[in-house]
Formats: sequence, structure tokens, C-alpha cells
Amino acid sequence: MNIYEIKSIGERIKGNSYVGRGIVIGKTEDGEKAVTAYFIMGRSENSRNRIFTENGEDVTIYPYDASKVSDPSLIIYSPIRKYNNSLVVTNGDQTDTVVEGLKAGKCFYESLKSREFEPDVPNFTPRISGIMNFSGNSFDYEMSILKSENETGDECARYTYSYVPLNGLGHFIHTYVCDGNPIPTFVGEPERVSVPNDIDELTNDIWTNLDENNKISLYVRYIDLKTGKAENRMINKNAD
Repeated sequence: MNIYEIKSIGERIKGNSYVGRGIVIGKTEDGEKAVTAYFIMGRSENSRNRIFTENGEDVTIYPYDASKVSDPSLIIYSPIRKYNNSLVVTNGDQTDTVVEGLKAGKCFYESLKSREFEPDVPNFTPRISGIMNFSGNSFDYEMSILKSENETGDECARYTYSYVPLNGLGHFIHTYVCDGNPIPTFVGEPERVSVPNDIDELTNDIWTNLDENNKISLYVRYIDLKTGKAENRMINKNAD
């Protein structure tokens, strides 16, 4: 087993009907851009009834058809928010928790100590989060997963991973291993994935390899480390 093996994200997700929600953070091969991507999938009508929208540098999820929303608490949130020199990416409203923590002088880990996995028995969907901290022409990043320690949801296990970005390397964390009932929670460290220089190459690799029936939306952002200029791609299945 090669623990340093890097695969494309397409190889990581192809043929897997349900990896849930996923976050990628890394750096392009040429070392010029910081990269993040976030996607959502869904099995229920409530989960599939969503689209991404841009609000300046932030991204928010809204219902595609508001009349069909049965429980907005876990589907309407801002997965991407910028605060000062940090960009926060998460799979829930803990995005706001992290941003408010940063405003109060807390670090990423401390901000998330007030949160735990989602209360959706029996799946106990983990909360996955990432943060990119920019300084000068460089950045570092952290990723986190909060998940149930057992099948009864009695306690929350908290894992945080800190990275120095390497050219061409990204880390990929997602909520589930695969489909199931209950759905098995992601295990292990964030997976190592390749990060190409071309934003469209990464966008297409993710979107075309996500399960056709369950994929919903994808957002990809490339940030030039010298200029700070961002280039974005957004795909909403419901808007096709």
C-alpha cells in the first residue's frame, strides 16, 4: 500500500453511487493557484431540491422549488464564506459558526468545538469543514470532520487535519463511504487527489464522475496566489 498515492478525484468517486457531500482543497500543479471545490448529492426529494447561488464571494444553497421544502434546516446554508484572509468551506451551517468564531478571535478547531454531527438518525451525517488561510503569496489549510462515535449518536468524535500545500496535491473529504441504510460515515484521513492547472479539467472530472442520479450541484474556485483573483465554476443539475 502506497500511503502517498495520488489519484484524480474522478478515480476516487467513479462508480460510487453515493459519497454524499464533498470538499476538496489543494494547490495547482504549477503552484500558482489555491483550489477548493464543494459538491452535494441527494437521495430524497427534499435533498435533491437544491441549487447553488453566488452572493459576491460567498455561495449559498437555496431550494429550487420552495413549495416542495419539507425541512429547510439541513438543506439551506452557505457552504462557502470569505472572512478577511480566510475562506471557509463546509457542508452545513457550521460555515457561519466558523466565521463567527474567527471574528471572536478563535481558531478553526476552537470554533467547531460547539458543533457536532447532524441529528439525522440513524445516519448521523458528519459535519465536514475546511478553511484556507492566505498570507502574502501563500496559504495553508485545515480540514475537519465531526462524526458520531457509535451507532446511537451518544458522543461526537472530532478530527482536524492541517496541511502545508504541495503543488498538484489536494485533499478530499466526503460525508459517506457509499450508499447504505444507514449510510456508512466517511472513515480515515482525507484522500489525496491530483489538482490540475485547468479549472475546467477539475470541474469536469468531478461532475462527470459523480453518480448521475444523485448528483445535484458543484462549485469550484481557483484563486491566483499572486493577485488574489478568483475564477469560479458553478453547475446546478436543476438548472440544466
